[in-house]
Amino acid sequence: MNMFQDDGVNSWNTVMLLYESAIKKFRTKVEILNDEFQQVHQYNPIEYIKTRVKTPESIVKKLKKNGYDVSIPSMIEHCNDIAGVRIVCSFTSDIYQIAEMIGRQTDVTVISIKDYIKNPKTSGYKSYHMLVKIPIYLSDKTVDTKVEIQIRTIGMDFWASLEHKIYYKFEGNAPEYISRDLRECSEIVSMMDTKMLQLNEAIMQTKLEEERQREESKHTNGWQEKVVEGNTH
Repeated sequence: MNMFQDDGVNSWNTVMLLYESAIKKFRTKVEILNDEFQQVHQYNPIEYIKTRVKTPESIVKKLKKNGYDVSIPSMIEHCNDIAGVRIVCSFTSDIYQIAEMIGRQTDVTVISIKDYIKNPKTSGYKSYHMLVKIPIYLSDKTVDTKVEIQIRTIGMDFWASLEHKIYYKFEGNAPEYISRDLRECSEIVSMMDTKMLQLNEAIMQTKLEEERQREESKHTNGWQEKVVEGNTH
C-alpha cells in the first residue's frame, strides 16, 4: 500500500527507481575511481562501500518528525538521505582525496559539504558528508537525483555503528556515563587513525628510500662495468 498520498503507486515506483538508479550509478563511478587510483599509485584508498535506500516507513517517520507533509514532492525536497552511500577508507588522508575526486566529476553537482572530522559532533561522531546531485537518464527525460555520501575510516565506521546500536536501545536517551564513554572511545579512535596514518607514511617513505637506493646501485654498477670494459681494451 502506498503511504504517500500523491500521484499513486506509479509515481512512488518511479521516484524510488530514481534513487536506486542513483545508488547504482554512483557506486560504479566510485569503483572506477578506486581502480584508476590503484593502477596509477599502486594503492587502494577504499576498503569497502556500503549503500542503502531508505524504507517507506523510515521516510514517513522522518517527514512527520520534522513537521513536513507526507507526500512525494515533500519527500524529494526535504529528505536528502534517501539514497545513501558510505565509503570506508583506511586512512584519514584518503577521505579528502576521495572527496576531491568525486567533486571533480563533471556529472556530479556538490550541493553541500559537512566536515564532521575537523568539526566533530558533540557526541564524538566523525565523518565527512557530501550531498550531491547526479543525472539519471530515463527513456524520456533526465532527472537530477540527490545522493548523500558519508566518507570515513574503518575506526570511525565502527564507532558510528556502535553508537547507533546503543542509542537505538535507549531510544535516543542513553545515560550520561554511556555518552561520556562513547566520546572517550571517539578520541581513542582518532588517536588510532592518526597513529596508523603516521605508520603508513613511514612505510611509504621507507619504500621510496629503498627504491632510490636500488636506482643509485644500478647506476653505480653500470658505471663500474663501463670502466672495467674500458680498461680491458
